[in-house]
Amino acid sequence: MILPALFFYLFAGVCVASAVMVVTARNPVHSVLFLILTFVNAAGLFVLLNAEFLAMILIVVYVGAVAVLFLFVIMMLDVDFAALRQGFIEYLPVGLLVGAIFLVELLLVVGGWVLSPDVAHSITAPIPTTVTNTEAIGLVLYTRYIHYFQLAGLVLLVAMIGAIVLTLRHKPNVKRQNISVQNARGKATAIAMRKVAPGQGLQDADAGEWVK
Repeated sequence: MILPALFFYLFAGVCVASAVMVVTARNPVHSVLFLILTFVNAAGLFVLLNAEFLAMILIVVYVGAVAVLFLFVIMMLDVDFAALRQGFIEYLPVGLLVGAIFLVELLLVVGGWVLSPDVAHSITAPIPTTVTNTEAIGLVLYTRYIHYFQLAGLVLLVAMIGAIVLTLRHKPNVKRQNISVQNARGKATAIAMRKVAPGQGLQDADAGEWVK
């Protein structure tokens, strides 16, 4: 029992420390790397709880896809981090308000867990030996909590659409697709036959440039 306890304190300590560094690190790339370290240690905690499926999902999905995507976006986009730091103080009251709301919700969950042990026992009931962890998660997630699962999917969909709307920028020098014009194209407008003389280029009617 000593070895699992040592691994628990090791994973938990590194997880909490790296989570703090995600928020306090000045370099966004370092923040993403600390986030990956947080996910890895959280996966270790899941392994200690005999939830190997959740641990592998955390590594494959969050570390292998989400965190790496964050890293690529931060490194490829030309983001003015100085301007972002200046706006941090402006939105600090809103952030504190949201953090206080999350803290109250966590306290309510912990309080309900302590005051209603019967509910906690029904949620954390032992898994039968004939059922694997993956099958047990599916049985609980797609039966008792199917409505919450679908609601979480709708929330993520709304968040994705909101992120696209907020980050969409209309630049004057960038061509944009016109779906109605594309759908109305026929054979006469879709293909244009041009006879190009040797050594000469083809002039782009829209850009006014010669393309060779």
